[in-house]
Amino acid sequence: QVQLVESGGGLVQAGGSLRLVCTATKTIFRPDAMAWYRQAPGKQRELVASITSGGTTNYADSVKGRFTISRDAAKKTVYLQMNSLKPEDTAVYYCAADYTIRNWGQGTQVTVAS
Repeated sequence: QVQLVESGGGLVQAGGSLRLVCTATKTIFRPDAMAWYRQAPGKQRELVASITSGGTTNYADSVKGRFTISRDAAKKTVYLQMNSLKPEDTAVYYCAADYTIRNWGQGTQVTVAS
């Protein structure tokens, strides 16, 4: 069964940067679309950014111009470069990868201190 392994979360000051990494393991197949979601306490999970197998990207309005999603198809890996972080970016960030079903990572905490 596909497993998504995430890394790169942590604590950062406002204005700082972090890079999240997510790799699909236990499979030889490359996923279709990959994405990052986030969920803040008391809020619903929301899409942050997505990228198709062809490289088309989509971003939430709140992160446009600050976050960049990219992928390395051969490594079955997706990245989220987060710059100019704000306290409102604080959340658990989840990786998602589409195979025959959508697979989810375990989540990584991102905390932005003001």
